[in-house]
Amino acid sequence: MPSTAAAPDQVTHLTWQMQFTSHIQSVSLVRKQVRRTLDTWNIPEDDTTTAILISSELATNAVRHGHIHGHLFEVGLALTPGDLLIEVSDANRTPPNWATPLTDDHEHGRGLHLVADLTNGRLSHQERHPVGKTVRAYVHLTTGREK
Repeated sequence: MPSTAAAPDQVTHLTWQMQFTSHIQSVSLVRKQVRRTLDTWNIPEDDTTTAILISSELATNAVRHGHIHGHLFEVGLALTPGDLLIEVSDANRTPPNWATPLTDDHEHGRGLHLVADLTNGRLSHQERHPVGKTVRAYVHLTTGREK
């Protein structure tokens, strides 16, 4: 299992991670578990909504593009001062396609663009050992932790 860790220069206050079956129905469970976790951490609603959307988009990509038979995908959260790190790991080493241009006639392919917008471009990926990759998205928390 990969560790849900913040950047080396950030102190992590709270972490959560869970593995899911690589099936499209698992995406709704990801949303529920992320909501439950962020509610427990007293993250404000606006930031929680953003984090759920990002987690959902990245989990959907893990299922649709990162699925390898017999492997799970994993979602992790790490709360650092001012930021929430969202990590989604899958078994496929193929990197996300950040550069796909958007056109009006595309029905798919908007998720990573949306995530990039919501994170102000604070989106990256790295290989995961022994297999796969981890996509990381950093969400700047816009408000304090009081609900």
